[in-house]
Amino acid sequence: MRDWSLRPGDPLYLTLAADARLSEPDYLNDHIWELEIGSGEPPAISLRTTYGLRARSMRLFLRFTEDGQTITDPGAFVSQPRLRRFYPNFLALDLSPFENLDVTTEYWIPESHAAAGRVTLTNRGTVTRNIQLEVAGSLAPLDGQSLTPLQQQMVNVLAGQTGGLFPVVFMTGGPKPGPGAHPSLMLDLELGPGVTRQLTFAQAAKETLKASFELARHTAARPWEAERARIEMFDASQTVDIHTGDPEWDAALAFSQRAALGLFFNGTEHLRHPSYVWSRQPDQGFSRKGDGSDYPPAWNGQTPLETYYLTSLLPGAPELGRGLLHNFLLAQGVSGEIDHKPGLAGQRSKLSAAPMLAALAWRMYEVSGDESFLADVFPKLQDFFRSWLSFEHDEDRDGLPQWDHPLQTGFEDNPLFDLWNPWSQGVDITFVHTPELAALLCHEADCLARMAAKLGQAEEAAALKAQADSLKSRLEESWNEGAALYGYRDRDTGLTQEGQILAQGSGSGSLKPKAAFKQPVRLQIEIQTQNPGARRPEVEIREFATKGEVETIAAHQFRWRSGGLAATSQKVYKRVGRVKVTGLDAEDQVIVRSVDLTSEDHTLLLPLWPGVPDPQRAELMLKGALQDPKRFDRPFGIPAAPLLSDPEADSVGMSVHIPWNHLIGEGLVAYGLRAEAARLTGRLMQAVIQSLKQTRAFYQRYHAGHGSGMGERNALSGFAPLGLFLQTLGVTILSQRRVRLEGRNPFPWPVTLKYKGLTVVRNPDETVITFPNGAETTVTSTEAVIVSE
Repeated sequence: MRDWSLRPGDPLYLTLAADARLSEPDYLNDHIWELEIGSGEPPAISLRTTYGLRARSMRLFLRFTEDGQTITDPGAFVSQPRLRRFYPNFLALDLSPFENLDVTTEYWIPESHAAAGRVTLTNRGTVTRNIQLEVAGSLAPLDGQSLTPLQQQMVNVLAGQTGGLFPVVFMTGGPKPGPGAHPSLMLDLELGPGVTRQLTFAQAAKETLKASFELARHTAARPWEAERARIEMFDASQTVDIHTGDPEWDAALAFSQRAALGLFFNGTEHLRHPSYVWSRQPDQGFSRKGDGSDYPPAWNGQTPLETYYLTSLLPGAPELGRGLLHNFLLAQGVSGEIDHKPGLAGQRSKLSAAPMLAALAWRMYEVSGDESFLADVFPKLQDFFRSWLSFEHDEDRDGLPQWDHPLQTGFEDNPLFDLWNPWSQGVDITFVHTPELAALLCHEADCLARMAAKLGQAEEAAALKAQADSLKSRLEESWNEGAALYGYRDRDTGLTQEGQILAQGSGSGSLKPKAAFKQPVRLQIEIQTQNPGARRPEVEIREFATKGEVETIAAHQFRWRSGGLAATSQKVYKRVGRVKVTGLDAEDQVIVRSVDLTSEDHTLLLPLWPGVPDPQRAELMLKGALQDPKRFDRPFGIPAAPLLSDPEADSVGMSVHIPWNHLIGEGLVAYGLRAEAARLTGRLMQAVIQSLKQTRAFYQRYHAGHGSGMGERNALSGFAPLGLFLQTLGVTILSQRRVRLEGRNPFPWPVTLKYKGLTVVRNPDETVITFPNGAETTVTSTEAVIVSE
């Protein structure tokens, strides 16, 4: 087991929760904890939760007293805390509150409703010492009462009440109530020279005082050493130990693996295999309705993009990825469609999943080589692919489908389609051909063709290859040479045009743009209103002022947006003679504009992922867009939409979405641009490490300019890009006895990987592999090769 020594100021991630590999976490009532070092009142090393917002705060912390001096603040310790071991449900720290007094504190979350700690004290001095050790608690209830000392079955405990829970703190060794401003349990310890004492405490929060006491006492009595050994065994079997030339990288990559494993919950009747939540924090984990239907997006299901990224973080646990894929397939309907976001409590998005599942399956097959797995999933994934090419997604039958909703894209803040920001257009996504969807479908067709070939289905392979070529051809139509980038196109005209305001007015009435255009345009009708109860209007659009066909945009076609409503015309127009609006208040503002499809964002780089552009065009994208410091070349990664001019749009435009950067980075590696992929990986790692050092947390996104965390704390999408790092390094661990190598190590230091007795040392010019049986192989070739024991 690797022995770490991480101090405050180093990268740290200190969230703890029940581990689904070792227990049955309660998806509907999950108590999640975070270890805080030096914060709170009083400053202390404290374990904190809110029981999923059923309390304002619940803290457990240690208090040490010797010769009348009491200390809790780690800043005043003789030796600062050092994090030695960390797992999804377990942390161990070393510290010295007083001279020659060594203390090890361990924190363990054995299940969703309990937390435990063990304290080991060793007197390194030459005289006998008297130490008072207290486990103190501070409960700020929403209702009920704070912690108070009481006796339960002749045992001193701390107990309180909040949000329907009765937290109880139990301590071994026969403690008595301690002094001080915060309630505590105290032991008087006499420590001779070289003597070690050990004690355990536990907290439980159930719906009755009796149940909490019994669970806390039972938890404190569990065999700690055996439980810790079990935790370490599971960790060693499912994580890759990575040694780079930078200890901060090592820590960030290790924390990402543990954090990813900590997101899982066991399967349910709705999803048979373990699934995950997007983040796990003290304020989350409680369903007030008791069935999960009230959970926010971070807790209500698995999506293709996040699943693809999550599985890249777990090279040592491929079985979890298989289970996630099977969960999607369980949500497949008779038409072949698969729900975009199936959840553990039976949640469904009622949208078709983004077409990334064949890519996920093929990656799993490349690792396992299991053709029975491939034979099982191939027909289902083929039906899913065909469902995307159906009339339901391709109304104009041109062979190029459209999204149904921005949520499917994995970039719902896209300024072209978003409705929640005043500077966004709010265009109906069903009227736009997006390079993203075309690129995803190309990749799916390619993966399915490979599957068919591997399964000996030559005709299917040829048909799928032809489909992939057709999609690539259509995608190439969106290439913009001047921008060195692919672009959005109107569904009906196939054009990418700048937008302009055609008419403005107030209230109901007629607007007469009298505008003619060289090429047909689609209209966007925006209603600005300060009335939260405003009615949805009805709009009539005529090509000529007094005659011709009328397009009616009914009230139900308007969608609420920030500051009002918006709707997109179903037809395109070479001229607009009159726009009549009814149903508005006099002060409501009306803006008629043509849709602007010239915006740039990171999804337009996705054709690199399936290898659509030829090498020359890929090089042009690299130099003209990706390496342009005014566009996508930023210090902390590729920003989402760097050309947004509104200062208020900075939080969206300059946000770095690591899963998207990961896909683009995979594309760079596929083109042999390994040095460029390493550069991108380094920038993403800088953002993650900075956040872990400054805030002890990952973040949903990072600012491309200064690296600060943005969005939800400890979200999956902000974990360090381990998968991209390994691909860029050119190492794929297939098992403890098989390794795939390709290219050379582009990083500035040798990298060592350890997994289940396997050791891979990747030097600049050679790779040394040592197998569990002691056999050693050295590889110098840059060609792709699989090395076996």
